[in-house]
Amino acid sequence: MTSGQRTVRAAVELPPSVLLEQGHGGLPRLRVAGRGGSAEIYLQGAHVTAWRPTGGEPVIWLSRASNYSPGAPIRGGIPICFPWFGPNALDPSAPLHGFARLQDWEIVEVNEVGDDVSLTFRLNDSEQTRASAWPFRFEATYRVVVGTTLQLSLEITNRSGGAVAFEEALHTYFSVGDVRDTAVRGLAGATYQDRVLGVTQVQQGVEPLHVENETDRLYLDSTGTVTIEDTDGDRVIRVRKEGSDATVVWNPWIDKSKAMGDFGDDEWLEMICIEPCNAGSSEVLLDSGARHRMTTTIDVLPAGSLEI
Repeated sequence: MTSGQRTVRAAVELPPSVLLEQGHGGLPRLRVAGRGGSAEIYLQGAHVTAWRPTGGEPVIWLSRASNYSPGAPIRGGIPICFPWFGPNALDPSAPLHGFARLQDWEIVEVNEVGDDVSLTFRLNDSEQTRASAWPFRFEATYRVVVGTTLQLSLEITNRSGGAVAFEEALHTYFSVGDVRDTAVRGLAGATYQDRVLGVTQVQQGVEPLHVENETDRLYLDSTGTVTIEDTDGDRVIRVRKEGSDATVVWNPWIDKSKAMGDFGDDEWLEMICIEPCNAGSSEVLLDSGARHRMTTTIDVLPAGSLEI
């Protein structure tokens, strides 16, 4: 084993459809090959880096320039942002988007259920997490169901003695043929914060969103279904959610892509982020012993088969 690689073993029995192996950079990775769909999940961050329904094209985007090393974020896929979103407001030196995407998650259970494969991961507080600008006790459980749809469920339990506040997001990078020919529907009339322009109250028009420049928007009071019309891919990607009161839409465009070392200069053309989240004014306040669950279900439909 080379320097930086980790021992690959599972504490639970894996069905034949799931293989635990060394992924890029020697990081442990689960490769899932179910009847309904296939996926790859890194144990660092319980990070889904690939999913496609059987017979379909890849749905999740991953940068070819991504880093793969312990404690470094993977660029693309579905990072889990927790317990804050973006920079930490009280400690600028704390990791961007929290520590959950940088920690190794425990495999709790893996099962085949019909055409689906269900995988459950767990992250508990530790001395390291309590030193990361969020000194609270918690248990995070993440369930990933791989099939003709991709179902994700993040549940946070407050193990501290008092109420705690946190932010969370499933920072999903979607693969599209050309983002300039892509339309996002389901956000009409919603109020959003434009984080590029620094404007806090903008109202989305009735027309679908077309990305035409660097885009970083936090849509508030956004609880409904969002669809991505991937014109070049001749498909519609549908994103349904529960337990999430906000949605982020992000694309770095040209200049920011060139400025990021783990993002290819022209890769902005191939992706768009649609992220179910609870952030800013929609942060979660959780009583001691209480639980909060945020879920999203992603599926793919033929072009023109769905109207919102």
